[in-house]
Amino acid sequence: MKDIMKNTFRRRGVAWSVIAALLLLYSCKDSFLEIAPTGALNDKLLAGYQGLDASLIAAYSQVNGRGNRMASPSNWVWGSIRGGENNKGTDPGDFSDINPIQRFEALPTSGVINDKYNGNYEGVARTNATLKLLKTKDASVTAAQATGIEAQAKFLRAHFYFELKRAFGNTPYVDENIDYGTGIEKVKNDQDLWPKIESDMKFAYDNLPATQPEVGRVNKWAAAAYLAKIYMYQNKFTDAKALYDLMLNVNGTGKGVTSNGKTWGLVPKFSDVFKASNDNHEESIWAYQAAANTGSVNNANPEFDLNWPYNTGADGPGNCCSFFQPTFEMANSYRTDALGLPLIDGSYNTGANQLKTDMGLESADPFTPDGGNLDPRIDHTIGRRGIPYLDWGKFPGKAWIRNQPNAGPYQTKKFVYYKADKGSLQDNSSWTPGYTAINFPIIRFADVLLMAAEAEIEVGSLTTALNYINAVRNRAANSAGFVKDGNANAANYVISPYLTLGTQANARAIVRFERKLELSGEGHRFFDLVRWSTGTTPTYAKDVINAYLTYESPKIPSGAFTGATYSTNQDELLPIPQTQIDLLGADILKQNPGYSGN
Repeated sequence: MKDIMKNTFRRRGVAWSVIAALLLLYSCKDSFLEIAPTGALNDKLLAGYQGLDASLIAAYSQVNGRGNRMASPSNWVWGSIRGGENNKGTDPGDFSDINPIQRFEALPTSGVINDKYNGNYEGVARTNATLKLLKTKDASVTAAQATGIEAQAKFLRAHFYFELKRAFGNTPYVDENIDYGTGIEKVKNDQDLWPKIESDMKFAYDNLPATQPEVGRVNKWAAAAYLAKIYMYQNKFTDAKALYDLMLNVNGTGKGVTSNGKTWGLVPKFSDVFKASNDNHEESIWAYQAAANTGSVNNANPEFDLNWPYNTGADGPGNCCSFFQPTFEMANSYRTDALGLPLIDGSYNTGANQLKTDMGLESADPFTPDGGNLDPRIDHTIGRRGIPYLDWGKFPGKAWIRNQPNAGPYQTKKFVYYKADKGSLQDNSSWTPGYTAINFPIIRFADVLLMAAEAEIEVGSLTTALNYINAVRNRAANSAGFVKDGNANAANYVISPYLTLGTQANARAIVRFERKLELSGEGHRFFDLVRWSTGTTPTYAKDVINAYLTYESPKIPSGAFTGATYSTNQDELLPIPQTQIDLLGADILKQNPGYSGN
C-alpha cells in the first residue's frame, strides 16, 4: 500500500492531499486497529517523520485552492481579467461578483475577494501548523529530514504571503509562534511583508536539495527562481540579476534543474507546455500537480471549471460555461509586421492591423479567418473561428460562446484538454467534464527568461537581455509547433527574433510586450503592469489599462465596460475584505487607500 501511494505521489506530485498522507501513516500496519478516542490525534505518529510529512502535504494541497477557484495561483481573475487579456465572459448575471472586478469597481464586501484572502490564509495556516508540529518532532526524525520539512514549508508560506502581498498589500503576518489565545486576533496589517517573504524563501533556497524523490515537491532551483521574482517585484534588480546569473547561461539556456532532475529549458513546441500528457517537462520549474479520476475533482485542476466553450456537446471540451474569454485587444496584440515583429507602438489596435472577427455572425454564416501576419502563439492561446481547436476540429465561433454580445468572439485555449485525453487525463465524475490532469505552471522557464531579461535591461547587458528574449521568440517560431489545417499552417504565421533592442527604454517596451504575448491567460499581466508603474513610468498601469478599456468598451454591445476606468492609488490593490475588518475591528485591520473605511 505504501509503495503504491508513493508511486502515485511520484507521478502526480502532491495532489492526493491529506487523505493520501494519512493513508501513508497507517498503511500495512496492524496498529490501525488501535482506535484513539474520537477527535484525538496520535501525537507520537504526528511527531514522527510521516506525521510531519502528512502535515506538509496538506499545505501543498492548498496551493491549487482546494475547490476555491479564486485562491488559485492561476489568478485568472486577479491577473488576467484585470490585466485585459481576458474578460469575464458568459452572461452578465452569472457569477456577477466578477463584473465589478473587471470594471475596477471592487467592493470590500465582495465574496470573491474574501475567497482570495481566505484561501491564501488557509495555506498560511497549514504551513504554520507544519512548522509548529516540527518543534515537537521525536528522536527518530533526522536533522536532514527536519530541515527538508522546514525548507519546503517556508517555501510554501512565502508563496502564500507573496500572493497576499501583491493582491492586498500588507496583511497581518502570522507565523508558527502565534495562535488563538496567544494574540493572533490582535495582529495588525501594519508590517511590510516583503522582508518576511524574502526570509522564508532564502531559507528554502539555502536548504532545499537540487532534486526531490517526488516531482511535485519544490527544490533549490525553484526557490532561486521564486526569490529572484520576489526581488523583481521590489525593483531589486541587482539582487535578482545575481540569482539569474546562477540560473542561466548567457545564451538563454538553463543551469538549474527541475525537481525530477531535468535541466531547465524551453519545451520545443509551445503548445506542449500546456498538455497534460507532457506534464513535468523541462520548462516546469514549479507547478501544482493535478490528477484526474482520483475520487475528488479537487485533486484535478479545479479552478478552471467555468472556463470552457459553451454548449459543445460531445463535439467539444467542457460544455460549460464560457467564462474567461480572450479580449479583442489581446487578440490584436499578436499582429506582426512584415519582419515578423510585434507592433509594440500600439498600432495593432488601429485600422487594418485589427484582427478580422466573426462578431455578430452566426456559426453557419460564411466567414474567412484573418489573413494577415500573426504570431503563431495566438492559436495556442485563443480559440478563433475557422482555426483548429486542439484536436476537436475547427472552432465554430458563436455556437461555442454563451453570450457573444457580453464577451466577444474568442474562447480560451490554454489549459484545455485534448479529445484524446477524454476519460484518462480528464475527469467525468462531477457536474462538468472540465476538471483535468493538466498541471498549472506557477513558474515556468520562459517566465524566468523574460524576468531575467528585465533585470539585464535595468542593471546588466542589453545583449544578454536580447539573447533571453530571442530564446523565447525562437521557440515560438518553431514551425513544427504551428497549428495546422491539414498539412498547411492554419494562419499566416510570421515571427522573427529581434536583431537589436535599441535603447534601454525601447528594450523595456520589447520585453514587457513579449511577456504579454508569451504568458497571456496565465495570471501575470495585471501584476506586471502594477510593478512596472514606478520610476519614470509611475502611471504605467493606469495608461495601459485605461487604453484597453477605452478600446474594448464599444466592441462589447452589452455595455460590460461602458464607463469603466482604472484609478491610481486605489486599483493597484484589492480592498481588505470587509468581513475580515468586521471580525477583527477597524483598529486592527486598516483598509487600503481609495476604499471606504480606510
